[in-house]
This record gives sequence, C-alpha cells and structure tokens, in this order.
Amino acid sequence: MENIYDVMILGAGAAGLTAGIYTSRAKLRTLILNEGVIGGQMVLTNEIANYPGVETTSGYAVATIMKKQAKSFGCEIKSNIKIQTYRLHDEIKSVDLEDGRSFQARSVIVAPGGRPRPLNIPGEDEFKGKGVSYCATCDGEFFTGKDLVVVGGGNSALEEAVALTTYANKVTIVHQFDHFQAFRHAIEEVDKNPKIDFIMESELRGFFGDEKLKKVSIEHLPTGKISEMGIDGTFVFIGYIPGTEDFKGLIALNERKEIIVDADMKTDIPGVFAAGDCIVKRYRQVTTAVADGTIAALSAADYLRNVK
Repeated sequence: MENIYDVMILGAGAAGLTAGIYTSRAKLRTLILNEGVIGGQMVLTNEIANYPGVETTSGYAVATIMKKQAKSFGCEIKSNIKIQTYRLHDEIKSVDLEDGRSFQARSVIVAPGGRPRPLNIPGEDEFKGKGVSYCATCDGEFFTGKDLVVVGGGNSALEEAVALTTYANKVTIVHQFDHFQAFRHAIEEVDKNPKIDFIMESELRGFFGDEKLKKVSIEHLPTGKISEMGIDGTFVFIGYIPGTEDFKGLIALNERKEIIVDADMKTDIPGVFAAGDCIVKRYRQVTTAVADGTIAALSAADYLRNVK
C-alpha cells in the first residue's frame, strides 16, 4: 500500500498546481501527472495585472512559483507523459501510461485545462507556425515591425492585442459582432492605442501565402462582401476547448464537453474531483482556476478522512 498515493492530480495548470500545493501541504501524498507544459494556458499569458496581491507579473512566472511551492511541500510532479488508460470507478483509482508505468491513488483531481479554439477555416492548419498563432507570449517577438490580425473580441483577444503592439507595426482586430465582449478597461486600452484598428461584424474566411502567411480573406457579415488583407501574421483568441476528450464515457460531461461538478468540485464518481477550465463554469481566469483547485483539494482531503 506504500505505493498508493493519497491524491493523484491530472494536469499541472493553475488549478492542478494549486490543488497540489494544498494537498501536499496537508501531508497527503500527492502526485501530479502532466501531459503538456507545466502551467497550462497560464504560461501563454504575457501579463497578469489582476492577480490579487501582485501588481503585475507573467503567467510563466506564476506557474514557476506554483510549481516550486508544490514541490517544496513534497508534491511529486511527472511531466511530458501520456496516459493510456484510466480506472476511476474503483476504490483505488489508477492510470496506465504509454511507457508502461502505472500509478494508483485513493482520490483523483481531474484538471486537464483546455486548448485554444481554432477557427477551422481553409489554410489554418497549413500556416500554423508559419504565421498563424494562438500565443502572443510565445510568438509575438517573431513579428517585430510586422502587420498583424487578432481574431476575437473578449478579454484575452483585446489584452493580447495590446501586448502584441510591443512588437508589431500595426494590429487589426477582427471581430464577428458590432461590440466587444470584454471588460471596460480592456476596451479602453485598445481604443487609446494608436497601433490598433478594428474590423467589426466580420469573420476570417481563409489564410493564403506560400512558405509563410501573406494574406487573409475577410467577410463582412451584414453584406456578405469578401475582401483580402495583406498581413504577416494572425493571432487567434476565440476561447478554449476543454481538454476532456479522454474522459468521455468515464465522467459525466455536459453538451459542451465540460465536466459536471457540484459546489465542492465533486464529479459523479466518488473520490474523483475536477477543477479549472475543464469544468462547467462561466468565467475562466487564473484566479477562478486557483479557487477551483483549492476547493477540489479541500474536498479530496475531506473525502479521504471519511473513507479512512
């Protein structure tokens, strides 16, 4: 039984790392298994200026500190792995990795986060990494002095458009509606930035170029008129898809493939909790993911006390 963890956390984004901090600090033997980059979507954020108690920082910096905190309390973290099989309905939960290793735990916190939602238009796959990007922090510097398009009208799109003006010559925001779905301060930031223009009530219809992206086609939705714009790069910020593909048929999901949880982050499986961008929720911020991870960790600890 010494090889069985108290808590196994699947995912090392803001929610997963927070849960790991809380459970390991509570002296619960904790393992985090992570398939992608430590920090998840958080590390793609160029600047975080609304994290309570911190004036301004980067998502990468927050993720690095969270990882350090979790490990300092004894949390084990294994990254760059691929889980092949899940057994979540048993009293002792277990997963099998593609490399042959297996891990067991008395409780599980599912926190796989999400991934950027693509436009699914012609040329998008062809020009990924050749002009089409979903991460300003990762790729912004490559477009120094260039003309860019940002797709989206929410907080992320507007905030990242402002961040991209640090490098770009010009940024044009293309949005499908006649108004932005962002907080007032974000709208004011783009309004006052001389490097940012807008094309409203419009959607991209295709990407074109040779070795690199050269232009996009844009449809004006009220008229149906399609025009072309020469640009050097496009950044897409239209939301995220929950990373729950592996849990279909295992955990109850809603029609948007989000994990259904109660106020205590409990799923429909005893001993299995979920947190972060993968669950049913309206707002997706680092702070809400941290809150979810905290609640899931405390609920898992309570569950373990009762089953013991």
